[in-house]
Amino acid sequence: MAKLGLNVDHIATVRQARGGVEPDPVTAAAIGEMAGAEGITIHLREDRRHIQDRDLEILRRTVKSKLNLEMAATQEMVRIALNIKPEQVTLVPEKRQELTTEGGLDVIVNLKMITDTVKRLKDGGIVVSLFVDPNQEQIKAAKKTDTDYIEIHTGAYAEAVTWTEQQHELEHIDTAIKLARKVGLGVNAGHGLNYVNIKAIAALGGIEEYNIGHSIIARAMLVGLDRAVRDMVELLKYA
Repeated sequence: MAKLGLNVDHIATVRQARGGVEPDPVTAAAIGEMAGAEGITIHLREDRRHIQDRDLEILRRTVKSKLNLEMAATQEMVRIALNIKPEQVTLVPEKRQELTTEGGLDVIVNLKMITDTVKRLKDGGIVVSLFVDPNQEQIKAAKKTDTDYIEIHTGAYAEAVTWTEQQHELEHIDTAIKLARKVGLGVNAGHGLNYVNIKAIAALGGIEEYNIGHSIIARAMLVGLDRAVRDMVELLKYA
């Protein structure tokens, strides 16, 4: 069964809106793990718009499952990761003005830089994943970096409006999963997934972990975080 990686960034977003101390993403992570999440994901952005260094430091000490740190491939972030040592780092593209991550890494164009970053992280004992679009050439380039995993960017699928568009994007994702596994890469997925669109993509199989944040936190505002996490875990279990 695929695992759920709970992204608690948006808990921190609410906290930062008031500049106070609550709600605390550390507490949210603990509740999520008790409800069935088998990983906690956070994105420490260069502008620190939501997750703060303090959150990362405490989560490193308190997460019982797996801590997955999303970050840009910068010197500052690599130093932080090598010091904190999360179980996994997911390298993502990052733009200062974006509301959320807008697409996958361009591994082809940035092959040397990403390869060097992957090596530094792996030499530090950290599992590495690259956030990429479901594009065959990008996946082939990812393999060249010696990364352990790719995380398929599911944004285009999540934003598809018609059934035909959704099926088209699912075909891209299915092809990406098969290629990645064929060349020996582990496969995760995330971005824009919710309680409705998760069913079809989970039914494809081949994905080890789904990193989901916004839809779970949105549901948690209405039914509570424990219930929201359990609902998503059940969907993954029976997809």
